[in-house]
Amino acid sequence: MVGMISAPGLFYTPSKVPLVITLVNLGNLHQDDCSRPNNQSSFRVARPPTVFRVYTPKTLIEFNGEDNRPVYLAVRGRVFDVSPGRNFYGPGGPYENFAGRDASRGLAHQSFDEDMLTKDLSAPLDDLKNLDADQLENLKSWEERFLEKYLVVGKLVAEGDDEAPKS
Repeated sequence: MVGMISAPGLFYTPSKVPLVITLVNLGNLHQDDCSRPNNQSSFRVARPPTVFRVYTPKTLIEFNGEDNRPVYLAVRGRVFDVSPGRNFYGPGGPYENFAGRDASRGLAHQSFDEDMLTKDLSAPLDDLKNLDADQLENLKSWEERFLEKYLVVGKLVAEGDDEAPKS
């Protein structure tokens, strides 16, 4: 058996490790492509771009996640697109009461009850003046979390405000 290369030496040497890893990864990619039905793309369908706009409580309520619409909520006048967290904020989620609403008071109180929401959508925005230091700290923490995770898509103003959209 002079001149024959042993099988272990043929397939594995330290210098061939990067090549082997690359080939394995390429094989896995090919296998993933072959196992996917032809009508599915390997790319996610991009949502249309979101334009920053001004909302009132009456226009924000439309963005509650129903009928596959985006899920927005407001915190201290900032409107966030929380659609990536639809399981939490959309229909059937634990925080669904906040969808399409100003969630500031509820977040400050760490309460998800409907009584934390302003009932009259034509009323002035909640000024949050009667929150204590702990509640303000809770609200600040939530706001920071939203700023890290979600896109700000607008500003919430009261009905009749100079910046409010005209109907």
